[in-house]
Formats: sequence, structure tokens, C-alpha cells
Amino acid sequence: MKISILTENVAGKDFLAEHGVSYLIEIEGEKILFDTGHSDVFLRNATKLGINIQEEVKTVVLSHGHWDHGNGLAFLNKKTLITHPASFTLRFRQKNLSPVGLELSKPEIQQRFNLVEKSLPFKITKHLYFLGKIPRENNFEGQTTSFVDDCGNPDFVPDDSALAAIINNELVIITGCSHAGICNITKYAQKITGISKIRAIIGGFHLKEQNQQTLQTIDFFKQEKPTMLLPSHCTELPALALFYQSFPFQQLKTGTTLLFN
Repeated sequence: MKISILTENVAGKDFLAEHGVSYLIEIEGEKILFDTGHSDVFLRNATKLGINIQEEVKTVVLSHGHWDHGNGLAFLNKKTLITHPASFTLRFRQKNLSPVGLELSKPEIQQRFNLVEKSLPFKITKHLYFLGKIPRENNFEGQTTSFVDDCGNPDFVPDDSALAAIINNELVIITGCSHAGICNITKYAQKITGISKIRAIIGGFHLKEQNQQTLQTIDFFKQEKPTMLLPSHCTELPALALFYQSFPFQQLKTGTTLLFN
């Protein structure tokens, strides 16, 4: 399996960056686009890597319905789009009611894509799973939110999901923002795939501070002993610094390619 980092918060040499996520996953002869960032940066970086997204990719997975993961959909069409049904919720920041949801409406998405809505786990290829709705089972993740829906109710982003790939009987977990909690995502991926050994976890962990949640997350991974952790995107510097003490990692940058054999 090969993962190309098309959009991330940090730029690699000669590549563009923005606040967002877009990864190209090549597995079992398929090219799957995971998230699209919020502009055409993912397309421009793909071109620099010699990848023609429009021609080579048939399937797009949207991790959840936030602008920085899905507004790039406006630059694509005529593809299958897999996501949770709640991804089209109208959602806003609680502090100022500025929008954080998708720019395209569900009817507009349906005109452009073959929309596949899944709340249950869904096999994309033989060894790649879309996890659907993530059960939130521990008591330290997903307990607070800074978002509201269009009715003013707290929005805990129930559509937040991830991908799980099985590579040589080990798990590679790819996440967009982990609003459901990266530990909850990991446990559910293990349950759905039946694989306990973690090769790598890549993407946003949605941890901001050196607080109890970050410490409990680090303790969780000390127990799980993943070969590689690559927290990025919405994992902010204080949390990244704490992670680095226990799990030294290279910063994920646009243009990076990761190989898993």
C-alpha cells in the first residue's frame, strides 16, 4: 500500500499546504482519495507527484462533513463518494456561528457524485474498510464540542469516521480529524477487522493541549505499541510535543509518500 500526502497543514519542498487533509491511498490496484482539503491544493500537489486525480481515481472517501476535509469536492465530479449520512449537517462554530460544514449541499453532491452513505462498516477493497459511525465508548474522548448545528444543538460530529487497511496481518489506520476520538477509532478498527497489531496510525488526532485527554491517549498507545504514529493536521503543537516524547515521529508534510509492504 502507498499513501501520498496531497494536502496537510505543513508544506514539503516545492509543494503547497493548507489547513486540511487529503491523502491518496493506492491498494490492491485501486486508487482511493481520502478527503479533499478545502481548495484545489490536493489536485495541484497530485500533479507535482505525477498523479492525475481526475483520470486515475474513481472513489473518494469523505471522513466527515467539515470544510477543511470536503470543500475540495467542488473540483471533482463523476466519482463514487463514500461518507456517513450525517456529513451534510449544517454546522457552525459555537463562539461566533461561522460555518464549518460543507460548501456543497447534499443535492449538489448527488448531482456530481454517485453518493454512497454508510453508517456501518463498508469494505472498499478486500483489505480496506470505511469504518462508518465510530462507537464512543471511553470516558475521555468526544466529551465536549465547540460546534453547533443549525438548530443550536451541540454538534459532536457523529459522522466522523476513518479508514482501516490490513497489510500483512497488521492495521494501518487513516483518520481525518478524530472527532470521535483516536482511541475509540483504533479500538473499533481492531474490532471490525479482527486485527489487533497496529502498523501505523496517520492523520488528525484532534488533540490541542497537554491535558488529561492527551495524556490518556498517549497511555493508550503505550499499551497498544503501534510501530508508527503520525499525528498531524488538527493535532496542535502542545499535544504534538507531548506525543513526540513517547513516540518520536517525522512531521507529515505535503508531497510525502508512505509505503507499507
